[in-house]
Amino acid sequence: MKNLLIVFVIFLAACRGGQMTGNAERLVSDTTRNASCTYLTRDASGKLVLSWVEQQAGEETGMLYYAVSPDGGKTFPAGKPIPTAQGIQPHGENMPKMIFRPNGEVIAMYGVQSNDPRNKYAGKVFYTLSEDGGNTWQPAVPLVTDTAGYDQRYFDMAVLPSGEAVAIWLDNRKFHQKEGSTLYIAITGATPGFHRERPIVQTVCQCCRTALYVDAQGGLHAAFRDIIQDTIRDMVHIFSKDGGETFTQPVRISADNWAINGCPHTGPAMVRNGNGLHFAWFTMGSGEGVFYCQSPDNGISYTKKESISALPTAKHPQLAVMERGDLALVWDEAADTSGNRIGILHKSADGRTLERDFLTAKNEFAGFPVVEQTGEGMLVAYKKRKNGKEGIYVKSVKL
Repeated sequence: MKNLLIVFVIFLAACRGGQMTGNAERLVSDTTRNASCTYLTRDASGKLVLSWVEQQAGEETGMLYYAVSPDGGKTFPAGKPIPTAQGIQPHGENMPKMIFRPNGEVIAMYGVQSNDPRNKYAGKVFYTLSEDGGNTWQPAVPLVTDTAGYDQRYFDMAVLPSGEAVAIWLDNRKFHQKEGSTLYIAITGATPGFHRERPIVQTVCQCCRTALYVDAQGGLHAAFRDIIQDTIRDMVHIFSKDGGETFTQPVRISADNWAINGCPHTGPAMVRNGNGLHFAWFTMGSGEGVFYCQSPDNGISYTKKESISALPTAKHPQLAVMERGDLALVWDEAADTSGNRIGILHKSADGRTLERDFLTAKNEFAGFPVVEQTGEGMLVAYKKRKNGKEGIYVKSVKL
């Protein structure tokens, strides 16, 4: 009887959350400007890199800033501007991203307004290169120069085992009259920049971010919201074992059957550990909110989806693999009309839920979290409104 009581107490503690210990949040961006669109990555030496967009008061566009942590995310220096990454249209789903190649080249990619009469909501993707680790930057160039391409957005980038960089994005160019965008791919080569752009999937939901992951064997995994049978907008996964030359046909990670003629503006998250692929996403089909599932066989089959938060306001999930192979999942949600908070979930390497908590209070306004592992746990970065300003905050969480 005593053992049963101990098990019950442990179960209640896990359900209540609050088991993860987080340090005080720290403001990283400039207090005199609004900041948004945070992103976490690592440089070629493995150091944590945080980037974000800052805007002057009254301006609709901004400039990209970044900071490299010298101590695994415990501290970040003042943000360093990328002067060639300006005119950025801030959008939490279309946030700028940076990658650091082994040869010292750094690529910063971002979105701007297209101002094209064919689509007043269209955007364009630009990127700028630094060949000396970020000390100097070349003029920004468009990702797509084809005049038929007037709308590109929701991109992702990764580094291949060869050291080359690969990018995917959503593009207006298509060869049919159906709803949706086309998923394109391009890879760096002998000369600077991205080359050999080509379409890989059509009828993709045009308003949700894409996810790109390169595994240890060089396989390319892409996840995105597809448009199926003209009306269903469910998450799918595709895989390439030949460096992006060919891909498998899209397979749904979950048959949500969400029929909607609209833009959810919340894309998938995808990581891989020794137990397989792991996914998190938002849907309002066969349940609503943020969900999680995994694939132990490289995308052939998927486990039944698990509800992470059943609130329809729970969106923008992100995943990270921790040092021991366990998982961190973050998202944002509005529990009521008083604010928006950041949720966090700790899972074992095989996907079992261990701990659940909230990093910010429900009466605060915080959103669009991103997460990366640290030696002691994880680092979460997010946008938060405080004292009339939106800033980028980070919080370290020990596990």
